Amino acid sequence: MKYKIFFIAGLLAAGQAQAQVSANDAALHTLKPAYAVPYEPMPKEQIKAVLDKVFNYLNAVTPAQMINKQTGEVVDDVNKMDSNTVMKQGDFRITSYEWGVLYSGMLWASEETGDKKFATYVKERFDFLAKWIPAVQKAKTKGVYNGNNYPLHQPVDPKALDDAGAMCAAMIKSQRQGLNINLRPQIDHYMNWVFNKQFRLSDGTLARIRPQNNTLWLDDLYMGVPALAQMGKLTGDKKYFDDAVKQIKQFSERMFIKEKGVYMHGWVESMETHPAFKWARANGWALMAMTELLDVLPENYPGRKDVIEQFKAHAKGLAALQSGSGFWHQLLDREDSYLETSATAIYSYCIAHACNKGWIDPITYAPMAMLAWNAVTTKINDKGQVEGTCVGTGMAFDPAFYYYRPVNVLAAHGYGPLFLAGAEMYKMMEQNKYTINDSALMYQ
Repeated sequence: MKYKIFFIAGLLAAGQAQAQVSANDAALHTLKPAYAVPYEPMPKEQIKAVLDKVFNYLNAVTPAQMINKQTGEVVDDVNKMDSNTVMKQGDFRITSYEWGVLYSGMLWASEETGDKKFATYVKERFDFLAKWIPAVQKAKTKGVYNGNNYPLHQPVDPKALDDAGAMCAAMIKSQRQGLNINLRPQIDHYMNWVFNKQFRLSDGTLARIRPQNNTLWLDDLYMGVPALAQMGKLTGDKKYFDDAVKQIKQFSERMFIKEKGVYMHGWVESMETHPAFKWARANGWALMAMTELLDVLPENYPGRKDVIEQFKAHAKGLAALQSGSGFWHQLLDREDSYLETSATAIYSYCIAHACNKGWIDPITYAPMAMLAWNAVTTKINDKGQVEGTCVGTGMAFDPAFYYYRPVNVLAAHGYGPLFLAGAEMYKMMEQNKYTINDSALMYQ
């Protein structure tokens, strides 16, 4: 009898629980999941606030000044330059390729948000460079500085695409917008390196002689193509467009892994089997190179259709590898490698830009771009620094090299992509086509 009572009581309790579930299960799909990053469209005002926060940090730590290294006094007059005249040190080098990306990002942010402070930042630093680069060149010729110990070394005497390409592209954009009118000598100086001096394979593909002879670095698509594309737009000379299209084609033939939809980082001419490490940021540089080329390449230009098809194939491959947190992994297909910020920002920018331009279907791709942007914003600390960015990285022949590359807030690679992505997401939100439909982020 005792067991029978317990059994009946158990049935009643089970029935009550089942009744409760039956009454409420229709609403279970609306319960808010514990997402790792915000899962909602970010209002443009909030996007702008993110850009402002990072800008305030960068503006404070990137001075454009010459000083006397002995006294610390500011040197404003180029005629007072002597061997003690050096650049005032900040957190970042304002002539690096990473800062070339940042200048492009701030120009875009200024155009999309209407906030002139971003463009002013670029103008002030380019005016500084236009003033002091010729002065340093003159002082160097006169023997004021000994050997290679002189300021503004990268723009005065570029030795690689890293020294010239991204800065050249940004300067052309600024000059085309009328912000700076005195940059053409430096633009031509940079372009002379990119077009005439950079080492190439026998078929004209941009290449390096490290770490092995005749090596392709996927990074060099960005270090070369945007400058060539912008020079084509600036001058109207087809040779620059033709070279840019050729680079996309010839890098892709060697390095794009069609079955994966992504690129390997390095390719060595002498090797039968190439090191197929799918490094995230290098894939970002490739996607952004195509983005920049398509922005200025005339409609119906020979090869434009091929570049768009290559962009689509790459975007499709990347979409399949985005993590549930919105980030991509340091090695794209290795889920035990860390989640990396700069590549995620680049993908957010390029994919959102392609959606806004109509190159890819926004219904398919816009939600992943927003998720990526939301993820990136979680990596901005109280100071306005961008966390989780891999430091500068060569190419390697083993996975450990990529797995253990450090991350640091002073890795400059994270800042330009953040401004590009923020500007593009701001533009997308002006159209206000994001909705939450049946708990899922949608683009209508």
